[in-house]
Amino acid sequence: MDRVTPVLVIATIVVLVFVGLAFGWRARRRRQAALPALESPPATLGAALAVADGFYVATTRADAPTDRIAVRGLGFRARAGVAVHPEGVVLSIAGQPDAFIPTSAIVGVGRAAWTIDRVVGQDGLVFVRWSFGGTHVDTNLRVAEPTALVNALQTIAPASKEAA
Repeated sequence: MDRVTPVLVIATIVVLVFVGLAFGWRARRRRQAALPALESPPATLGAALAVADGFYVATTRADAPTDRIAVRGLGFRARAGVAVHPEGVVLSIAGQPDAFIPTSAIVGVGRAAWTIDRVVGQDGLVFVRWSFGGTHVDTNLRVAEPTALVNALQTIAPASKEAA
């Protein structure tokens, strides 16, 4: 009997923690519900300037790098492909429809060493800073050849000296 009580107390605490996490995630999604749907890639795009496969890490508010965007398929890390075209960037996140970031929405690109819940080697992430429903956000990607991707991105958008 003396072992049952501590086990029940610990199990109750664990359940309460997970319930709290679920409520927090739902509240975050409600706060971000006003963000628009992501654009689909246009039917005709110019030749790709660069194509890379790797990981979609996170999208966060540019002014609050620990505030993850949790709506519109941007909430979870996943394998992803990215293609840079003169018209914009096509982001293919596994399990989500392809998303398109038009060149006119991109306000900066660059390299970073960290984002929410992920720290990598120096300049191990590529970020694209763009305007999403009037909010500037940073989309962070981890690819095998980050220099080639950043160079292609810089041909369609300005470089940003601020790390994501």
